[in-house]
Amino acid sequence: MTFHPAATPRRLTGCALAAVLLPAAASAQTTPDILVTTQKQTQSIERAPASSATVTAGQIADTINAVNVEDTLKYLPSLFVRKRHIGDTQAPLATRTSGLGSSARSLIYADGALLSALIGNNNASASPRWGLVSPDEIARIDVLYGPFSAAYPGNSIGAVVNITTRLPDRLEGTVTAGSNLQQFDQYGTQRTLPAYQLGATLGDRFGPLAIFGSISHTISNGQPVSYVTATANPAGTTGGYADVNRSGAAIRVLGAGGLERQLQDNIKLKAALDLTSTIRLTYVGGLFLNDTDSTTETYLTSATTAQPVYTNAFSSGVYRYDERHWSHALSATGTGAHFDWQVIGTLYAFAHDSQRTPTATLTAPGSGGAGTITRLDGTGWKTFDAKGAWKLGTNTLGGGMHWDEYAVNSNRYVTTDWIAGGQGALNLASRGRTRTGAVWAQDVWQIAAPLTLTVGGRYEWWRAYDGFNYALTPALSVVQPTRTAQGFSPKGSLAFAPAEHWTVRGSFGKAYRFPTVGELYQTITTGAFLSVPDPDLRAEQALSEELAIEHQDARGTARLSFFNESIRDALISQSAALVAGSTTLYNYVQNVDRTRARGVEFALQRTDFPVRHVDLSGSATYTDAITREDAAFPAAVGHLLPSVPRWRATAVVTWRPDEAIALTAAARYASRNWGTLDNSDPVGNTYQGFYKYFVVDLRVNFRIGDGYAFAIGVDNVNNDRYFLFHPFPQRAFTAEASYRF
Repeated sequence: MTFHPAATPRRLTGCALAAVLLPAAASAQTTPDILVTTQKQTQSIERAPASSATVTAGQIADTINAVNVEDTLKYLPSLFVRKRHIGDTQAPLATRTSGLGSSARSLIYADGALLSALIGNNNASASPRWGLVSPDEIARIDVLYGPFSAAYPGNSIGAVVNITTRLPDRLEGTVTAGSNLQQFDQYGTQRTLPAYQLGATLGDRFGPLAIFGSISHTISNGQPVSYVTATANPAGTTGGYADVNRSGAAIRVLGAGGLERQLQDNIKLKAALDLTSTIRLTYVGGLFLNDTDSTTETYLTSATTAQPVYTNAFSSGVYRYDERHWSHALSATGTGAHFDWQVIGTLYAFAHDSQRTPTATLTAPGSGGAGTITRLDGTGWKTFDAKGAWKLGTNTLGGGMHWDEYAVNSNRYVTTDWIAGGQGALNLASRGRTRTGAVWAQDVWQIAAPLTLTVGGRYEWWRAYDGFNYALTPALSVVQPTRTAQGFSPKGSLAFAPAEHWTVRGSFGKAYRFPTVGELYQTITTGAFLSVPDPDLRAEQALSEELAIEHQDARGTARLSFFNESIRDALISQSAALVAGSTTLYNYVQNVDRTRARGVEFALQRTDFPVRHVDLSGSATYTDAITREDAAFPAAVGHLLPSVPRWRATAVVTWRPDEAIALTAAARYASRNWGTLDNSDPVGNTYQGFYKYFVVDLRVNFRIGDGYAFAIGVDNVNNDRYFLFHPFPQRAFTAEASYRF
């Protein structure tokens, strides 16, 4: 394995930590025994009456080419993570009723710490902080569908993802090394794109104290994130490619942008102290480091000198990210014959987050010149939860309280040299905070042997404050008003067991999804035009129902779910006039009067099916998600919601000819997507278009002796070339080696 020659001292520190873990990992020879207690504790309190799906560490190792943690979700029912390449920091989660621009409609937790960036509702800065977890440390992942549990806020409209990491019972560790090689060929970009990863974990128990640490270092090279297009070649140039845009108009593709090279480190520490036989104190800390250099490639040459030519449009595809994010979680849990409880506080901090971008026309991909520096230092969130569950005969009564605070601190400065220049004048700022307090209660009542009734409710108080927007040109300096709102969300579910192994469950839930600080205080610029953000966005109000029929036995599960979701005041970016009476339209977040999504989902997971030593899992989801009312944009009514396809499907088949060998073939499918509310983008398979895809993945995992494991695989073996706004990865080969003791 090779490392980037320009590694910074910060990077070398991460590598040095790996060097400390690796020799220790190689020195012991005992067999691991891993305890997973956090998920059991949480489920006993929350008792979520919702359809669910699970993937375990063993299933991940056998069936998934998992380089990043978000890869582990790709075969679960109705879920899609927009991971554009290895190490992508803008990878939102789409669910069966919400698309890629609705990141605030799902919740992702790791050991109780929130990874969802509820500072916004988009597929960029508000994407989940997946980088705080590596696949090596995962014990299991549980997914809940729909807002049917009072224990979760309205952001659970789509799904809740609970990631549980390992805790050791004795000395154990792993060392892993992997590589990925993508062959990318599109327009004038033909590149071999390697990625490398090295990771290690180490854990032990010292009486009542268990300690577990992990570290991973990733080097990745991605395919283009964007393309530079125009209606015609610039005067005096040759080259480029003829194509059409998503509206069907003729364009010229002039070059590629967003060719990212990333260096990332993920460092975690987990410590659990058993204060008594029933009370445990746990700390989980994480550090995520990211250096990203993005370049561009031109397809143009001068007609007279034959030298490469760049236009000003290439500048947006060139940038440098430097990120240092911290995550902390401290919890206390207790179990008893009749009472379980948990108290947990979490903190996520953008300790250092800067992006440098040129504004002047490039003379070459690495040329300097004027630019901007955007800093998000001080952005982040804090959460606190206290909850308990009482077992009282045939009832389990749960309840708790919640508090959170989210802050955005975005400041953009001019600089004379975007590569290494200092900060100049502030020319754009967006700042603000939101805070939510909540109490909830839920009763699970086993009325009789075949009937279980769950009823609950959640009351929330929300406040937005300290909003401020500033712009140098055109001049703007606005202190936004303080906002408050509140709402009650009732929940209900009735489960009926008509026969052994069978359950029929009807669920209902209302959910308030309050505006994020980013939606309230966004700054909208189009050329020289700048608008004051709308601080008066209303909360989304979702009504969700599900009827689920499930069969479960020792060999697996099969589930058929019928679901319906209606959202009032849906928060969606759409086209409308910024000034009353204007015919000029812009894209920005607004309240859409009503949307509706309904459909059916089938999920299957079986072992030794249809024959022994063969495991089969898969899902198929049909969704009809449309805009029902939209006074601001009537053309959207009756059309499909953006990036919510009618069909999604997965299939995974694993054959185990021997206990030490697993051979897997998997497939993922989605039908045609749309990028606009009025579906006015008829061309899908082009840059900024949303197309269908069918991707086949292969994996072979085999173990040698007690500790060694090797895997080889291919993602997108059929080399499907598709766009979901961005071009997605083409065929890629993976290889992994690990040692576990």
